[in-house]
Amino acid sequence: MQLYCESLTQYKRLPTREVKVGSLLLGAHHPIRVQTMTTTDTMDTMATVEQSIRCIEAGAELVRITAPSKNEAENLRNIKDELHRRGYFTPLVADIHFTPNAAEIAAGIVEKVRINPGNYVDKKKFEQLEYTDEEYAEEIERIRERFTPLVNICKEHGTAMRIGTNHGSLSDRIMSRYGDTANGMVESAMEFLRIARSEDYHNIVLSMKSSNPQVMVQAYRSLIHHMMQEFGECYPLHLGVTEAGDGEDGRIKSAIGIGTLLEDGIGDTIRVSLTEDPELEIPVCRDLVKRYTGDERTKENVVPGIDKLTYSPFEYKRRQSFEVKNIGGKHVPVVVADYSKLKEIVPADLKHIGYSYDEATDKWHIGDAAADYIFCNQPLSFDLPGTLGVLVYYRQWIDANNPEKYFPLLEANQYLVDNIAKSATLNFVMIDCYSEGYPDQQISTVFQKLKNDQTAVICLSSTNTNSVQSVRRMFIELMQQDIKNPVIMICDSAHATQDESLIHFAVETGALLIDGLGDGICLGHHFGNTAVAPQPALLNSIAFGILQATRTRISKTEYISCPSCGRTLFDLQETTARIRAVTNHLKGVKIAIMGCIVNGPGEMADADFGYVGSGVGKITLYRGKEVVKRNVNSEVAVNELINLLKESDAWIEAPVMQ
Repeated sequence: MQLYCESLTQYKRLPTREVKVGSLLLGAHHPIRVQTMTTTDTMDTMATVEQSIRCIEAGAELVRITAPSKNEAENLRNIKDELHRRGYFTPLVADIHFTPNAAEIAAGIVEKVRINPGNYVDKKKFEQLEYTDEEYAEEIERIRERFTPLVNICKEHGTAMRIGTNHGSLSDRIMSRYGDTANGMVESAMEFLRIARSEDYHNIVLSMKSSNPQVMVQAYRSLIHHMMQEFGECYPLHLGVTEAGDGEDGRIKSAIGIGTLLEDGIGDTIRVSLTEDPELEIPVCRDLVKRYTGDERTKENVVPGIDKLTYSPFEYKRRQSFEVKNIGGKHVPVVVADYSKLKEIVPADLKHIGYSYDEATDKWHIGDAAADYIFCNQPLSFDLPGTLGVLVYYRQWIDANNPEKYFPLLEANQYLVDNIAKSATLNFVMIDCYSEGYPDQQISTVFQKLKNDQTAVICLSSTNTNSVQSVRRMFIELMQQDIKNPVIMICDSAHATQDESLIHFAVETGALLIDGLGDGICLGHHFGNTAVAPQPALLNSIAFGILQATRTRISKTEYISCPSCGRTLFDLQETTARIRAVTNHLKGVKIAIMGCIVNGPGEMADADFGYVGSGVGKITLYRGKEVVKRNVNSEVAVNELINLLKESDAWIEAPVMQ
């Protein structure tokens, strides 16, 4: 086993124990299961049943329902009975926080219970505590006493359990020893897993969720590594990015976190947490999972194996590269907009990628999400903004006659031609990673030339089915040979729908950026239909969304928004839209919008400011993890959030639209 997965160069599922959830089997060789969570009040039996049916008919294989107290836990029986009466036997999962007695009731009713080790016994008061080894051991024993009854009930009823750690709800005890880290998340789950194993209970699934895909990916990898070292086996894994948000951003963030792990064969069941109706999560789950079905994924490929990994998969560290103009070095990753499918380009077309031209003043206005380069098929007939460069194929570059703005894109065989004319400052060299058209000897020769070329930026792509593994392997080869040229990742999609293409782009570039690989991205598409017009605005938005989600380039406000559930104390979708409307110009500010205290200060671990439901019609506002205002009426809470942003010097006035 290579650190945390079966193979880094081809697709192989990680072997895990088989777990039974009612009639559903997951883990081992079984398909990756998709699930969601209801947003209705659990005490409203019919509303919960109706929503569960919509989720099941959309394709959910498990449905999770919140049970914050004994009453909700007991009402799960009514919900289950009504579903059975209507002919729906999909397993139900009870979601438990803070209340062990509710978990014990639910375990006798539904097929699976989910507990959060951060708040099942331990408390989260954001207090800095110090524990001696003896005191720490005493706390573990207290957990054992409180947790073991649930384990025994699950054994008696054949109930499965998910031990679900969340980054933001680590207990004060775990925080005191491990800090707010992926290692803390792992140990939080391992404590409970050790207790369950000591009782010979193994019908367990684990999860390591975070709103930050970097932390989430590192935690899952570390958990696998620890389980294999300590137990010699791995339990099934439930994958998800918590509080991903809604719309395009929520899908991108989820695809990066979940897809990065699925690419390495990790994950037995997934849930995409969107601030939308739960049945809308299922198509996103299915688009993700279907990437890993079929024989093509598991075929042997030509990608060489890896004896030693050249970076740590358990922490983020960007690959070292030298600087070529504004690419590589300490520069944020660049975005290259693909205009190569446009027959003619006029100044107005650049508005799609963040540049608007004011004819009256003869000036360009540049947005925060403005592409750094465009790729096109011919020199342009107008003057460009000062910050925008142009990539063209070599033959067109020869004709461009503007060395300050135009830069050549060369095939590997062109680059190897002796005395070929090149730009004095910036040249792009394309390599299709481990495809049949690129013999090893040619790549080796290209590498030797690149190593001594301070003007060359490498453009990596792959036509292989397992393209993430192929491009990653080429990065490792570059690092092994100490080649430090900057690298731009080129990713094309021919998927039939925008949603599929979005997931394709997010997984295939995000999985590499998460590991610190890459100095830029270029996205191109066909959407499976040559009649569909190019969509540079959509691709530009996706590109900047991917960089934002991987925390490699911040260009906009980030919203950490929970997906709503029966605990939610206000309309999350409407409130998120209202807050977004008045704050979406605050570049780099992270705002958490949480429906209740469970998904409140804990789950918004990364947020700068928080808007949290604390009672019906009542909101508590946070600065970081500090309560600033309690029980604010929801009618004025958005204005109070703006006042808090102003008091904290995080507010700027929105620019006047031209």
